Amino acid sequence: MPSRQTVEAFVALVEAGDYVGAIEKFYAPDASTRENNDAPVVGRDVLMAKERGVMAAFSQIDALRIGPSPIDGDATATRWRFTFTGMDGTVRVLEETSWQTWRDEQLIEERFFYDPKQMKG
Repeated sequence: MPSRQTVEAFVALVEAGDYVGAIEKFYAPDASTRENNDAPVVGRDVLMAKERGVMAAFSQIDALRIGPSPIDGDATATRWRFTFTGMDGTVRVLEETSWQTWRDEQLIEERFFYDPKQMKG
């Protein structure tokens, strides 16, 4: 079960825009993520590379946690608002909920739930 301090430190890194750093510091080497019903992406190094690719596609990405992140045993949930600014200045806002499973103080699985239509113009 993660401590409140660990979850808050993770949130702080994400809100600071250090998305790759958050993965590197808090995800287990065998961690996986899954977006909606897509197949999981497995492995911390793979996840960091994927995140670098997302970041390269935008001139800016801002994250804001909406409300608290409840902890129930090894599970946490966080509601996020991400604002993506494209290279052409186009702004898109994505609200999502992430459901996380932790092994002690390391994130081992994260699933993102969102409506992909939010990213369409």
